[in-house]
Amino acid sequence: MKRFQLTALAAASFAVAAPAMAQSNVTLYGVIDAGIGYVNNVASGLGPTAKGAHNLQAVSGIGQGNRWGLKGSEDLGGGLKAVFVLENGFSLTNGTSLQNGRMFGRQAYVGLQSTQAGTVTIGRQYDSVVDFVSPITSAKQWATQYGAHIGDIDNLYNSFRVNNSVKYTSANYNGFSFGGLYGFSNEANNGNGTGASHNSAFSLGASYANGPLTAALGYMHLSAPGSQTTATVNANGAVSTDYSSATDIFYTNAVDKHDIAAAGVSYQIQAATVGFVYSYAKVRYTNQSSIRVNTFELNGKYQFTPNMLGGLAFIYSDGSVGGATQLTNITKGTKPRWFQVNLGGVYSFSKRTESYLTGVYQRATGDAIVAAIDNVGGPTGNGAQSQIAVVAGLRHKF
Repeated sequence: MKRFQLTALAAASFAVAAPAMAQSNVTLYGVIDAGIGYVNNVASGLGPTAKGAHNLQAVSGIGQGNRWGLKGSEDLGGGLKAVFVLENGFSLTNGTSLQNGRMFGRQAYVGLQSTQAGTVTIGRQYDSVVDFVSPITSAKQWATQYGAHIGDIDNLYNSFRVNNSVKYTSANYNGFSFGGLYGFSNEANNGNGTGASHNSAFSLGASYANGPLTAALGYMHLSAPGSQTTATVNANGAVSTDYSSATDIFYTNAVDKHDIAAAGVSYQIQAATVGFVYSYAKVRYTNQSSIRVNTFELNGKYQFTPNMLGGLAFIYSDGSVGGATQLTNITKGTKPRWFQVNLGGVYSFSKRTESYLTGVYQRATGDAIVAAIDNVGGPTGNGAQSQIAVVAGLRHKF
């Protein structure tokens, strides 16, 4: 009798718990991306007088950053859900964690989502420029990380994330959505420039997507980001140790302020899509020098077959140096400029497995003295003002 009672009690408990369990879910997901890359005239870490050399290498995450993650939600009733994401970035070629060794360096947040009011999340997250404008760039569609704008100074390839951030993303209102983010410095005001504005950030953005038309805009401001490891840096603030790539050439001096404004539009005509992206970025350094870069990108892609996509993009970046000219690693004067062409294609074996081939040409013109295709290992060596990078890769999503 006791055995029957225990069995009946267990069955009843499971019957009660099952509906509740059905309201929650956790998903394991990821991207595995690797390939072979070639770059010429690269001279990373060899000093300003070093000559560039070509490099043929195994590469990781160039088409799309390698990651594995957990995401989940719990239905709280009344159209409200609890949501979370924990996402790790890693190198497939050597197995190490990226984003300066963070366990969940790509994203880590928890929040509440309402079908009518939108979503509020807290953690390490992408800013509004990345969320709304970045998807229109060729680099995020088909041109790989190599196709990002010079130095990723506009962060449209999300070289950095925002720590300590509270983020709001609206619901979708007939194709229109908007959002904003604030990243706390997490620092008390103890004088000498410390406090709420010492490594804080905020951003705003919006997009409209309806039928063949997509349009988006975004803005971000960083105050005293942790771009240099010095005694004056707040390493626990909104942006810390993320300005780390050798091709992020605009962050070799300590940054005081960083402003980004970007807008983009794309239009699909049957199998063809044409897009235009504009970005304005200004970096002000603690030594009172500054650089402004206006970037214009015209891109297009064509779906030749259901399995094959091709793309072409032209990018022009117009720089202007102000204040004391301390940017001798970038320019010999006040008017550096860069021209870039992205050409590539993607072949889909299935919905989850793709191969890709991308070539990028970048040339420093005007007063610019180096080219620096994103994440190829470094800028050009002494005397070289152009760089070519080619990557062939395979990507699988799970």
